[in-house]
Amino acid sequence: MYGLSRKLDMGFDDVLARTRDALQSQGFGVLTEIDVKATLKKKLDTEFRKYIILGACNPPLAHRTLSAELEIGLLLPCNVIVYENDDGGTTVSAVDPFTMVTVVNNRDLNAIAEEADERLRKAIEAI
Repeated sequence: MYGLSRKLDMGFDDVLARTRDALQSQGFGVLTEIDVKATLKKKLDTEFRKYIILGACNPPLAHRTLSAELEIGLLLPCNVIVYENDDGGTTVSAVDPFTMVTVVNNRDLNAIAEEADERLRKAIEAI
């Protein structure tokens, strides 16, 4: 498993708004937003479910991470996805910070990944 996930019996728009609020409450801002459905429609003229990728960043954690491992920027920001399920519910998932740092052989990142994991778990649980 490379993500922290939660399925909710709530509509997509409500979960997306709650996700933004929950991330903010844990110190994450949304730097990027990709509307996968709109992009696939525009580029390929194909239909897809509602699916948003949020590029979330906690500036203090990002600073500590980049200070410990400059190339880790290739794995930032922390992606959080929100998508509509076939049953009408919605799933929200965040990248597992521990999985990300296993790519890099730098023990200094473990404590940072632990804090990021805790904050992302709290955000997802709060939705």
